Amino acid sequence: MRIVVAIVRGAVAVAIVAAIVGQLVTSITFWSTGKPDLLGTTLGNFFSFFTIQSNLAAAVTLAIGAVVVLRERGQDPRWFAILLTSVTTYMVTTGIVYNVLLRGIELDSGLTQPWSNEIVHAIAPAYLLIDRLVAPGVRALPAKTIGVVVIFPLAWAAYTLLRAPLVTSPSTGTAGWYPYPFLDPRLSDNGYLSVAFYVVLIAIVIAAVGLGILWLSRRRVHASAPERT
Repeated sequence: MRIVVAIVRGAVAVAIVAAIVGQLVTSITFWSTGKPDLLGTTLGNFFSFFTIQSNLAAAVTLAIGAVVVLRERGQDPRWFAILLTSVTTYMVTTGIVYNVLLRGIELDSGLTQPWSNEIVHAIAPAYLLIDRLVAPGVRALPAKTIGVVVIFPLAWAAYTLLRAPLVTSPSTGTAGWYPYPFLDPRLSDNGYLSVAFYVVLIAIVIAAVGLGILWLSRRRVHASAPERT
């Protein structure tokens, strides 16, 4: 079982990296053809997407996890359990947000790679959740771990809202680039009030998903514990 999990974790990590590289090459080709002077900005924008950052974190975590599951015979080390819980939370949230809010938004066909899109937004998030359901070594963590889990998303939101007005949008050539339309105050009559609503909503989703994964881990540990007589 552990060998199978290690192989699958490694394969999914490779698939995620391939998807990110494939989309990066497509993005560079698309923007360098039209506006080569904005290539540096485009690269910065590419790696500012929460989806890209969470998938990179997932690839690294799964690669580490492939080694951990082979080396450890009991529960996962606490540091890895926290890392895996955090990354799983980010990936599942990415899948939920994309498929609920963003899947119907049309993008330029020359800018997207459909297979890459599906890996980072659907396949990888689904696998991370399945991993928590079946992989050995799961460790029960206290509910207060959610305080660690939410640090990165909050930092990303602050970074995004501070950076976005200062960045040139490659598509328009004007100031103001937001990785996701629901974060752009210019697209709503309510401006930043609308943005605040979505930030709070996503924070609630992240916390709920994180607490759900923590609960799932505890349930698995309790279910596998031998009954006392």
